[in-house]
Amino acid sequence: MRICLIGKNLTNLVLAYNLASKNLNVDIVFDKKNQIKFSQRTIGISKNNFDFLLKMHKQSKIIAWPIKNIKIYNEKNNFKELFEFKNKNTENFFLVKHSNIFNSFYKICSKNKNIKFKIIKNSTNLDSIINDKKYSIIINSETNNQLTKKYFNLKVEKNYDSIAYTGIIDHKKIKNNQATQIFTKYGPLAFLPISNSKTSVVFSIFKKFKLEDIKIFELIKKYNLIYKIKKKNKLEKFTLKYLMLKNYTYKNILCFGDLLHKIHPLAGQGFNMNIRDIKTLSTLIDEKIELGLQLDESLLHDFQYKTKHLNYLFGTGIDFIHEFFQLDNKANNLLSESAFNILKKNKLFNKYATLVADTGLKF
Repeated sequence: MRICLIGKNLTNLVLAYNLASKNLNVDIVFDKKNQIKFSQRTIGISKNNFDFLLKMHKQSKIIAWPIKNIKIYNEKNNFKELFEFKNKNTENFFLVKHSNIFNSFYKICSKNKNIKFKIIKNSTNLDSIINDKKYSIIINSETNNQLTKKYFNLKVEKNYDSIAYTGIIDHKKIKNNQATQIFTKYGPLAFLPISNSKTSVVFSIFKKFKLEDIKIFELIKKYNLIYKIKKKNKLEKFTLKYLMLKNYTYKNILCFGDLLHKIHPLAGQGFNMNIRDIKTLSTLIDEKIELGLQLDESLLHDFQYKTKHLNYLFGTGIDFIHEFFQLDNKANNLLSESAFNILKKNKLFNKYATLVADTGLKF
């Protein structure tokens, strides 16, 4: 039984290794033109999802930095915290460099006898893959190839009219296990530690401000609460959209990863949603194998039934947070101060919010 994964990206590498561990044969098919390399981007991974990756990735250690608490601030007074997410017993999440975790999973996938990488010259060659009877399932996680345009164009989409700028600052060494999120009038700004002397910065800026890199660095310095910056590195950028695909499947093709859902990076949950989808698909496959059933279109429909409503609710929740703070800025931050003064006293909210960020929604 052979499965085809379209796209050489981090989600597909993790999924491929998971499938190969079940003695399934996996082909990762990709066009080099569609590959995007990130040198400055970091990924936040929840404790629950990080444990899942560690359990699967036994061959080498994943380089990650633990985050114990997250403090929230607003534009009006960014030295007075609105709220703090923390778990007394463990880390909230882990920060990893995209390039490090990508290379780590690529290395173990390359050594696995059940995984093969196949280069195609252009996406029009995907027609031959669709018609290839050797693949029982095809999983497509590319947002801009022939399959996506032809079969998966029904979606709920929203343009945030924002650009996310990501970079890494070098600073004086400190104890650095606290993440900071500041909701500014320009958009949300996050400081995400990756070591005691390096911190990742993600600044989602509304396009209407038309800021150049030098001005962005000035704002990062202005809103910086604790770091004595020694060096700032190059900024990478990408456009922000909210996207939820309406239909996950077509025949034996399943959409996956960022093709299924894109959310605002303010909560650092994009890749976490992908990992939760991998865990759900993995469980469904285990159930099929245990019952001696074939992996066919029914598996894909089961996956959609299990995940679609949860992904939509989770993504809508993140979108609501973005809209709330955008409205809050127009109201001179009166909404957030009032709301969080109430929520601070609610232990159940703090516990549930931390749990959802860690494990996602479950019904």
